[in-house]
Amino acid sequence: MTSKTEWPSSLDDNELDELDRYLRAHTGEGDLLLDGVHGLLSALAVGPLLVLPDEWLHEVLHEPFDDENEGNRVLALLAKLNDSIVAELDVDAYEPILGEVESDAGPVLSAAGWCEGFSRGIDLRASLWESRLAEDPQLMELLGPVMALAVDEGILRAEAEFEKLSDDEYDDCLGQVPAVLHAVNQYWQARPATEAEVEAMVQQHQPGDTGEPAPPRQRSGHWVH
Repeated sequence: MTSKTEWPSSLDDNELDELDRYLRAHTGEGDLLLDGVHGLLSALAVGPLLVLPDEWLHEVLHEPFDDENEGNRVLALLAKLNDSIVAELDVDAYEPILGEVESDAGPVLSAAGWCEGFSRGIDLRASLWESRLAEDPQLMELLGPVMALAVDEGILRAEAEFEKLSDDEYDDCLGQVPAVLHAVNQYWQARPATEAEVEAMVQQHQPGDTGEPAPPRQRSGHWVH
């Protein structure tokens, strides 16, 4: 098998560092960092309908570029990151990019940023996801480990009270993320959005209505792949 570092679409560590530094320097409170961008693009990669960059770039970029060269470089890195997700899923080599946060025991991996991005990716095709989740328990079951992480991190609100995941349960859910994405991708390929679902989505979309802004989330630390 070709090693991941040899894939044309994969970012090497230096490129990930470069993109991470840019995002940290040009994002405000509540904006996505590298882990969140990876989660966002992961949701789009396995979702029901294609989402073009014009639709998702506003979730990632919030300031004008300093110059054309910087803009071209950042957009190229984002395109490469986007492509790498599909490539990694195709060869079962996907790993979520996670944040690192400080705890009493020292730095620990956190899925909070990735889950926040994933939820925003779902929001870009919200009506399709929501209608299918309501109609088909299988999709909810497939998403179970990601949902558990998102609820645990406070990204999603659950109707019922849930105990915090233990460290082992958290790690187990993290370990299942690649399989979840593969299964969800297969699900939408086998059961694509119907014409009625797409029509309902189009009717729901109101021009100029961007919805409520996402609440700001505190995150610190740096990305870990």
